[in-house]
Amino acid sequence: MEENDEEEKTKALFEGFPEPTKLVVGYALTSKKTKSFLQPKFQGLARLKGIKFVAIDLDKPLSEQGPFDIVLHKLIGKDWQQVLEDYRLTHPEVTVLDPPDAIKHLHNRQSMLQVVSDLNLSDTYGNVNVPQQLVIKKDASSIPLKVAKARLNLPLVAKPLIADGSAKSHELSLAYDQYSLQKLEPPLILQEFVNHGGVLFKVFIVGEAIKVVKRFSLPNVSKRQLSRTSGVYRFPRVSCAVASADDADLDPNIAELPPRPLLEKLARELRRRLGLQLFNLDMIREYGSQDNYYVIDINYFPGYGKMPEYEHIFTDFLLGLVKRNKYNNHLTTGR
Repeated sequence: MEENDEEEKTKALFEGFPEPTKLVVGYALTSKKTKSFLQPKFQGLARLKGIKFVAIDLDKPLSEQGPFDIVLHKLIGKDWQQVLEDYRLTHPEVTVLDPPDAIKHLHNRQSMLQVVSDLNLSDTYGNVNVPQQLVIKKDASSIPLKVAKARLNLPLVAKPLIADGSAKSHELSLAYDQYSLQKLEPPLILQEFVNHGGVLFKVFIVGEAIKVVKRFSLPNVSKRQLSRTSGVYRFPRVSCAVASADDADLDPNIAELPPRPLLEKLARELRRRLGLQLFNLDMIREYGSQDNYYVIDINYFPGYGKMPEYEHIFTDFLLGLVKRNKYNNHLTTGR
């Protein structure tokens, strides 16, 4: 009921305003993503700024639809990826957010975090790395031996190797002892659990814009607790909007956001190396440390509807993108 009231208020707020269309955004999203992203307030503000969103019909050739200035998408499947790649070749004037080949790097947790590891980011504001990790592609019975050989310390976080945006890909388990590792289900990636005070930082990136929110996460594991606990504990999804820690009364040493200059440098490098504009990072700060940070996950086109002020940030990004493209086209063609 409250949601419907909000929709009516939003419609009334923007009713009667002129709608000069400056750019057309074709979108191919799941129904769930469409509902969470294209909220009434966002669409109202977009209309006011001259942005029109048009649903792409997946049953028709993409080249016969539009014309579009931007194609926004988050669908999986080889057929759809091929459609987009063909469209990019035949319509270079259209911005596809983001290139399918670039997104593929984030569908595998091994390759997504390797990019961060290769950065070896360390400056006066802190160090950014990834936890020690191990990929297990098959044979659960071999996991204890492989973990021992890799000298990984328990407890270990187990995540599905494939990160395709499904509910299952967000599930994780915490394994406390060597024997229990055999209960895990490959293919998966194992990460050493880093105590981080039970707080995770979600770093949303929209082009050059950065927004950080705090979420509750798994609590610290003490050596005493580790010695007394066994088994595998499963968690369907640790970080989500309902677990927001933005207004919680937390220890300042735990709750303090990562330094802005560090985030800007990290985001800039990842945008360049990944070739992506729309993604977010799950970051933690090592408990008891002021400047040791770990990236534990990267997600493409995350739930921006949960990001504060996303309406203004995203509409400004889209307008800036088209303005920049027109300027670049002018430089290359003289028109």
